[in-house]
Amino acid sequence: MLNYKRAGVDIDKANKFVFSIKSQIASTRDKNVLADIGPFAGLYQLSLFKKYKQPVLVASSDGVGTKIKLCILCKKYQVAGYDLVAMNVNDIITTGARPLFFLDYFASSKLDPAVAKEVIKGIVKGCRDSGMCLLGGETAEMPDFYKKGEFDLAGFAVGIVEKNRIINPRKIKCGDILIGLASSGPHSNGYSLIRKVFSSKEVKDYWHKYLLKPTRIYVRAVQALLTEIIPGGMVHITGGGFYDNIPRMLPDGFGVRISVTWRIPRIFKEIQNRAKIPDQEMFRTFNMGIGYAVIISPRLLNKVKKILTAIGEKFYIIGEVVKGKKQVVIT
Repeated sequence: MLNYKRAGVDIDKANKFVFSIKSQIASTRDKNVLADIGPFAGLYQLSLFKKYKQPVLVASSDGVGTKIKLCILCKKYQVAGYDLVAMNVNDIITTGARPLFFLDYFASSKLDPAVAKEVIKGIVKGCRDSGMCLLGGETAEMPDFYKKGEFDLAGFAVGIVEKNRIINPRKIKCGDILIGLASSGPHSNGYSLIRKVFSSKEVKDYWHKYLLKPTRIYVRAVQALLTEIIPGGMVHITGGGFYDNIPRMLPDGFGVRISVTWRIPRIFKEIQNRAKIPDQEMFRTFNMGIGYAVIISPRLLNKVKKILTAIGEKFYIIGEVVKGKKQVVIT
């Protein structure tokens, strides 16, 4: 007799897994969460946010990409979970939002509870580092869709911001300064190329130390800045690198001139040398050591330096706003 379990989907095992991670999920929650894990949807009340006169919800959805393949290869499952949170939360904070809650989607050929628990540990740590509640998620077994041992992740983050404090690029002016915050490596971008440059053996033997560093979460630095200033613009440098991401925060009639004032990390030079990639393509594919950028007025520079130095955040002055057609020039 054919049943769902014999077809490759074990409901009982999935239920046991969800029960086993309840305490981890609960550790991320605050008094705004109204329901325990188990219902069909997570509930989060906004009535406690009384200081907001015109609250605006901010949402983003993203995944980890093919970096997951290297995480599986090297059994660095927590990195995949942490990156999932980072890729989402770093997007929503560019609006000036405070992160509220997160949901995840975990899909595999066959649920391996040991692997899934490690992934959840990474998600939980990412939520804690972001100040977000892990509100819920979904675990799916799809044996005819994924290869044996493979899994994929997707996430969804929600934040809140006062309407009059939403980052507004229309306030950007010529002469404004770009402050770059250091990345931890390639983050979760460019891995389809990276996997063609490095063999599996090379990754396992040595390069995993550089290629599987968790993506940095910039919530602490950004929240510190937002307590004292409202930047002209902020950008999460992900797929598309400098050339595709920075123009997204520029108003019409402006461009940016970037000076490489920071030391480009070794991993990017190794990728470039191996693949013989021109500089422009590197800066369009990777973050090149700068994972997040903030545009500020020159009069705020000393204050920004003081704020970031006080929390130990590594930063660089990387460029300025100029007249142009949303172009990025790197020198």
